[in-house]
Amino acid sequence: MIKSLLSVLLLFTSLLIRAQGVGKFEIKLPSAPEGQLLNGRLLLFLSTEEGAEPRFQISDEVSTQQMFGMDVENAKPGQTLAFDSKAEGYPRVAWADIQAGEYFVQVLLHKYETFKRSDGHTVKLPMDRGEGQNWRTAPGNVYSKPVKIKFDVRSKKVLTLNLDQINPELPDPATKQTKYIKYVKIKSKKLSEFWGRDMHLAAWVLLPEGFDQHPEARYPLCLFHGHFPAEFSGFSEIPPPADMDTSAYNARFGIYGYNKVVAEEAYAQYKQWTSPDFPRYLVVEIQHANPFYDDSYAVNSANIGPYGDAIMYELLPEIERLYRGIGQGWSRFTYGGSTGGWEALAAQVFYPDEFNGCFAACPDPITFEAYTMINLYKDKNAYFWDGPFRQTPRPGKRNYLGEIQCTLEDVNRREMVLGSKGRSGDQWDIWQAVYSPVGADGYPKPIWDKKSGVIDPSVAQYWKENYDLMHILKRDWKTLGPKLTGKIHIYCGDMDTYYLNNAVYLMENYLKSTRTPHYYGEVDYGDRAEHCWNGDHTQPNYISRLRYNTMYLPKILKRIETSAPEGADLTSWRY
Repeated sequence: MIKSLLSVLLLFTSLLIRAQGVGKFEIKLPSAPEGQLLNGRLLLFLSTEEGAEPRFQISDEVSTQQMFGMDVENAKPGQTLAFDSKAEGYPRVAWADIQAGEYFVQVLLHKYETFKRSDGHTVKLPMDRGEGQNWRTAPGNVYSKPVKIKFDVRSKKVLTLNLDQINPELPDPATKQTKYIKYVKIKSKKLSEFWGRDMHLAAWVLLPEGFDQHPEARYPLCLFHGHFPAEFSGFSEIPPPADMDTSAYNARFGIYGYNKVVAEEAYAQYKQWTSPDFPRYLVVEIQHANPFYDDSYAVNSANIGPYGDAIMYELLPEIERLYRGIGQGWSRFTYGGSTGGWEALAAQVFYPDEFNGCFAACPDPITFEAYTMINLYKDKNAYFWDGPFRQTPRPGKRNYLGEIQCTLEDVNRREMVLGSKGRSGDQWDIWQAVYSPVGADGYPKPIWDKKSGVIDPSVAQYWKENYDLMHILKRDWKTLGPKLTGKIHIYCGDMDTYYLNNAVYLMENYLKSTRTPHYYGEVDYGDRAEHCWNGDHTQPNYISRLRYNTMYLPKILKRIETSAPEGADLTSWRY
């Protein structure tokens, strides 16, 4: 009788677990060469949406799906790990917060490499593998096939997920070269010494029409800063097909067929570039992805290394040698938007004699008095405005109408789940990696606690003295001013998606106040324009953002004509 009751009880329990669904996950790690241990960030995704794989459904938008993250330290290949149910989650914080229901589940291991840096620290980080620091697609990262399950946190049922899929290697970028577009890659001595392994810099170079027919010509150079360029952007020698599919809707700009607009602009730029009267110069787009981001921010940094010097004194001279650049400060200009906007201004400030002008569009925060919605020197918490009876969340993203898409806490929580110790490979963590001193553990010293948002004022002071561009200009204008007058141009929409206009307002106020000398530059705003307005009042943002390589040229030519030293070559490149 007792045995019979026990059997019935076991059967009932089994049926109950099946009805509840899966409540726990085990992850089968992939095989690897003998003796090799696995390190990285293990990410588990739960999605309610069918279609795209769950790993591609994580974002800052309201529509984001769920993920959890945990570190993998020195794991043996082929072993099975229990996914930690206490792992940090986004957007739901805890495992217990996930409602019972049907989900598509997937897991991914973002692999880390061990670096023994020249500063004495050993750190584990995800090296870029040619994809532009993207954990979803990085070659060699392993993941599972998505499966549909019933999930219930109360269940003890375990599902094993196999990391048996691998992101493939990428083709050699050199195969994308054409008559006009060239690919240059060098081993950087400076960066290799810092990181303790071979590190490279690469760039796409757009050659002028008639380059081969005019061997006597030497050319000015324009450095177009921005995110990792997998290929040279916005230039096509063939027009888009007449029957190109234009059914896709672009939610950012609210139009259909934006893919064709992009293609048409790329072909129009080719026609303009090759027209008889167009000035001839070199355009350079740099690949400087690193273990923290798709871009180094083009300055020297305690955590990332001497990228500013490596670009300025290793890569650019090699490009100018190969493609007959003039190679003097009066003949170099720099521009870009967002990340590239900050880099353009920073390059001009940190290397004032090496560039003759910068055009910084919608730049990342150029003073930390307005670090988006935070004053790092006065505020105590990055996530909230504190009142006597409540905390008001700081917004992180808006549309041009001011409608809030997410908060600063939301964005930082997503990054915290993607990677501990500032290893998310995303926006707030790269700012921290570039601007912060090295922490005792070898990783960037946090500017604030990722969970609470409490700001560390000592780190903020370090940021101020080393990377706050407005503070540096104020502090050093006596020596910098004579080298920068006439060179600074800044543009931003007054409804920038990430509130970057707030810092531009403060910078404008300072620049207008400069004397002996006055800055004699330009600061301009786009009315109700979101990210990334770049100074063109005649075109919508979705058009002007495709015209960086031509829109500033009239101002560049005028600057060359009025500032080039006596005897400068103003003719060989004007054929």
